[in-house]
Amino acid sequence: MERYSFGAPDRSIIQFAYTVDDIQQGMRRYTELLHIGPWFLIGPFVPAKGIYRGAVTTMNISLAVAFAGEAMVELIEQHDREPSVYQETLKARGAHGFHHWAIGARAFDAAVAQYKAQGYREAFSDISPRGVRVVYLDTSAALPGMLEIIEMTADVEAQYHRMY
Repeated sequence: MERYSFGAPDRSIIQFAYTVDDIQQGMRRYTELLHIGPWFLIGPFVPAKGIYRGAVTTMNISLAVAFAGEAMVELIEQHDREPSVYQETLKARGAHGFHHWAIGARAFDAAVAQYKAQGYREAFSDISPRGVRVVYLDTSAALPGMLEIIEMTADVEAQYHRMY
């Protein structure tokens, strides 16, 4: 199986993502308790082409990413209460915490089609701040979270490698 320059195999889990109520505090806690860092913070921003359950979303979020071994940990703070995949999970659970796994896929369209063919519905899509397509699939009927597919271009792989 082909591996990315930061170690993880193509179409494997490259990220574990968690929602937090305060991203600055979250980064400090994860660093102090789990020795994760350095963190790379993006935001706040409104998704450039965000579609949540078929409608344009204007949610305002910040993302922070750090590596723990070959996998990234992502923290997500939503700064408003606009409908989103994050608000949906928060309402269902009643607390912040685990939100999704992410896999990287060089053959992005094929990966998305494979999961959709298995019956998983698209919950969110966007062009990420790093310039690649992302799709969240609602896998909550089978797993305790969603699945994000990240388009792995040479440029985004190089960005992740520099962070690694």
